[in-house]
Amino acid sequence: MRHPNVPESLDSWWILHQMFAFDRLTWDQLPQTQRTELIREAQTALEALKTSDDTDVGLAQMVGHRADLMITHYSKNYDGLAHAQTVIDKLRLTEYLASSTSYVSILELGLYDATAKIHAALSEQNLKPNTQEWNQGFDDLLKEQEKIPHHAGRLWAKIPQRRYVCFYPMDKKRGEDVNWFMLSYEERSKLMLEHGKIGRTFHGLVTQVISGSIGYDNYEWGVDLYADDPLVFKKLIYEMRFDEASAKYGHFGEFYSGMQFSLDQLETYLDGHQIPALNVLQPALKA
Repeated sequence: MRHPNVPESLDSWWILHQMFAFDRLTWDQLPQTQRTELIREAQTALEALKTSDDTDVGLAQMVGHRADLMITHYSKNYDGLAHAQTVIDKLRLTEYLASSTSYVSILELGLYDATAKIHAALSEQNLKPNTQEWNQGFDDLLKEQEKIPHHAGRLWAKIPQRRYVCFYPMDKKRGEDVNWFMLSYEERSKLMLEHGKIGRTFHGLVTQVISGSIGYDNYEWGVDLYADDPLVFKKLIYEMRFDEASAKYGHFGEFYSGMQFSLDQLETYLDGHQIPALNVLQPALKA
């Protein structure tokens, strides 16, 4: 049974963010031969996850005290996140990585406008809500949304290959005085439409990945922003602060930002003599 005030979403990749503190001083004391062995082991394991059609992996050097390294996992099924986590846990490299936090979610495309149109279409057919015919009609029309090229391209795109990344979790407030979920569908839809207009003004400058985490983690959504200039994050998020959907109803967790780097740059990151690079056309690792 679907509640009439609940907007539908299209869901795709399961996502796991893992944050680690890196014991660089202890790592530096290891013999070079041992470091090389651990690096190759890690690269081989991560490459197996990254090259699969059903998974993807992103690495980022974080800036600030809350984390040194962020590993982002994509999987087409929930069990795949557990597999990716286990792969990381079994690496000998993790003797020098201490988990600081993690976040579990699933990539989603919100369908406020489309849900309203589906409701209207079913009403025009004189179907009664939550009957078998209404539910079947709703499912059929919802599946049509997956075929829209714009939706299909966003749903199963892999981790954006842009240099800078910013991740943060967020909620919509649901207190006694201000409660997003008690607004009417029409009010929420209007606010989200205005909210989306701001994001579209940054088209081409930032790639946004929204993931739902209700039932999986402490917040209700996770947000990943990817850009070629880190200043874009400040400009976008600051402008959205003046939008009612955020200013009145938004509640945000901790922000994490850093630089993505390619898997073949793992040794550069661990040794710390240079900042690792993001090679968009990353060559396959040599055996």
